[in-house]
Amino acid sequence: MWHLAKSPSAIALGVTALSLLAVAASGAPAVAKSSDGPSRDTRTPIKHLVVIFQENVSFDHYFATYPVAANVAGETLQGTGVAAPAFTASATTPTAIDTLGSAGLLAPNNPNSVQPFRLTPAQAVTCDQDHHYQDEQKAYNGGLMDKFVENTTRDSCSGLYGAPGLVMGYYDGNTVMGLWNYAQQYAMSDNSYSTTFGPSTPGALNLVAGQTHGVRSYDPVTRQLTTAPDPYTVRIPDANGVGTVINDPDPVWDDCSSTAHPVAGMDGTNIGDLLNANGTTWGWFEGGFRPTTSAADASNGRAVCGSVNTNVGGLTSSDYIPHHEPFQYYASTANPHHLPPSSTAMIGKTDQANHQYDMTDFSKVVDGKNMPAVSFLKAPGYQDGHAAYSDPIDEQHFLVDTINQIQASPNWKDTAIIVLYDDSDGWYDHTMANLTNASNSVDDAALCTDAASAGVSILGGYQDRCGPGTRQPFLVISPYAKTNFVDHTQTDQSSVTQFIEDNWGTGRIGDGSTDAGAGSIVNMFNFHGRTAPTVMLNPQDGTVASISGKGDNDHGRGSDAGKEDSGHGRDAGSGRKGGRSLA
Repeated sequence: MWHLAKSPSAIALGVTALSLLAVAASGAPAVAKSSDGPSRDTRTPIKHLVVIFQENVSFDHYFATYPVAANVAGETLQGTGVAAPAFTASATTPTAIDTLGSAGLLAPNNPNSVQPFRLTPAQAVTCDQDHHYQDEQKAYNGGLMDKFVENTTRDSCSGLYGAPGLVMGYYDGNTVMGLWNYAQQYAMSDNSYSTTFGPSTPGALNLVAGQTHGVRSYDPVTRQLTTAPDPYTVRIPDANGVGTVINDPDPVWDDCSSTAHPVAGMDGTNIGDLLNANGTTWGWFEGGFRPTTSAADASNGRAVCGSVNTNVGGLTSSDYIPHHEPFQYYASTANPHHLPPSSTAMIGKTDQANHQYDMTDFSKVVDGKNMPAVSFLKAPGYQDGHAAYSDPIDEQHFLVDTINQIQASPNWKDTAIIVLYDDSDGWYDHTMANLTNASNSVDDAALCTDAASAGVSILGGYQDRCGPGTRQPFLVISPYAKTNFVDHTQTDQSSVTQFIEDNWGTGRIGDGSTDAGAGSIVNMFNFHGRTAPTVMLNPQDGTVASISGKGDNDHGRGSDAGKEDSGHGRDAGSGRKGGRSLA
């Protein structure tokens, strides 16, 4: 079955929030200007947003049994010799959480041809699963969610853990302790999705633009348009050769992209353009972005991104992966030669780096006054969580180290960290979103074509953008996050774009972007009353290392802890000094 879209529930709005919506509806200028001035005032107390964008995990893959872990004695985390930690949930943990356990779909009651099974902490490095646009739709089987083994499993691969029906495997808190503890201490959604079905590049583009249409194919060497649209790069092209991205082509405006096949460039506007036009500082920081050979030193004038690392399974992979960097697809926000910022003071502002940086550059500014208002962080490959070359243990090291660093910064007091994922990797998840964007092309399965026939809109008239797609983890970690809270509002990757637009007053992207219609993440925050505690974790095993602060957030520990509201933004009192509240 398919689902007609449900309108996002209205949030109680004051006069300032109504004026914000008026700004948002006005659209955005087509030409960006430099963001070399101070950041604009914000509509909430959040002055710094850090978006940690990880790879290829479904919600059930990490949270199938949350908050209950097996706690098997004697287990160790793969490749580390570290004992797997035991997890015990707070007594105030919400009970209304959409997991495999709560849905009664753990073995032996699952409709798939292989039953769900627990992956142990020693089985962290596994085969990658099939996460193609159409195959994910087929796995949904019209909403029955019972054809994952037939459509997205990859059971074996060289040198990695595999098993029959591997796609049905899931981890619990003994392996992903860090994320389970962040869910305990801050806010998590059990109803957040990729904006469309498909792999990494569509997810990355949706995060920054809510849009995967507008792609053209280019020669990888000359960076000139191909004589005809490349069918891998451009799907359903129009007469001008412009179509939609459903695969993982490399970006044209990037020296480190492959030269073996056509590359992709995007028309249109992204959130970086809006922030530039608004005078708001921002940056994308990615592991391995700093070249090992500069363009100036390379014989062909192209920078080389040659840094590598080895994961806990002993596998070595590149740190920088071009098709994970969405801003390199847009000429307006690209840094083709991977040039460094002209100075630390210019990080977040417009110079030769054009807002695209190495992860080490974030460490230079996180403690200072010139930390960008909006920062997107991408781990080096071996720590991004993507099956086959990364894993949940290496991922946890990155997440905890990075979040601890932010929490130790003077900027933490007005920062929100969002942790979300680009796609599900095809891993099994039992929950389907209400479709809000249909498609009816040769690339779609019946799930999406039937939705189009039933009247679900095709935004902008652009095909191959069916969604929301697969369900993935989404957490908010902030002094202003509700604590031990699970939100049920349907959201997607472009909900982050929407929050940025609304908080900094940039206006909307337009042209069929999903930003305007995405569900709001505001219910995950408490902008009224006291703030949440600062909870730092141990990066080795994800256990709690320290807790500071009172932690008497209205929706956290204490009398309201564990109580579920409707997921629609219950008011908690008067506004808090430091920003104009959205909620």
